[in-house]
Amino acid sequence: MPKYYCDYCDTFLTHDSPSVRKTHNGGRKHKDNVRMFYQKWMEDQAQKLVDQTARAFATNRMQGAVPRTTMGMAPVPPVGHHPMMGGPPGMPMMAPRPFPGPGVGFPGAPGMPPFPGGPMGMAGPPGMPPMMPRPPQQFRPM
Repeated sequence: MPKYYCDYCDTFLTHDSPSVRKTHNGGRKHKDNVRMFYQKWMEDQAQKLVDQTARAFATNRMQGAVPRTTMGMAPVPPVGHHPMMGGPPGMPMMAPRPFPGPGVGFPGAPGMPPFPGGPMGMAGPPGMPPMMPRPPQQFRPM
C-alpha cells in the first residue's frame, strides 16, 4: 500500500487514505510546519528583492534613477523660492482660494460673457512676472 509523504513535516503517514491525511493536515505540528515554511519563503523573497535592488543601485542601472552628475543640469533655485508658486523670492506665499472664482474662461452671471482675466494683480500678461499689476486694458465699443 502506498504511503503519503508530507513535504511540510518531512514525514511519511501510515497509509494514504483521505481520513489519515485530513487528520494529519488538521494537526498542530503540521499547521506550525506550514506556517514556518511560508514565513521562511516570504523572508527569502524579501531578501532577494533587497539584494536585487542593492545590486541595481551599485551598478547605477535602476530604471528612472537620477544620474549622479549635475553637469548640464539647471541650477538649483534658492531655498524658499518655488517658481511654480508665484511671486518674487522672499515674498510670503498666499493661501490658495478654496473655490475657483471668476477667471479666464469662467462665465460671469448667466448670459454674460466670460471675464477677460483673473482678479487684478494675480496673474500678469505673458512675459510679466506674476503678482504684478496688469497694464490698463482698452475696450473697443462694438
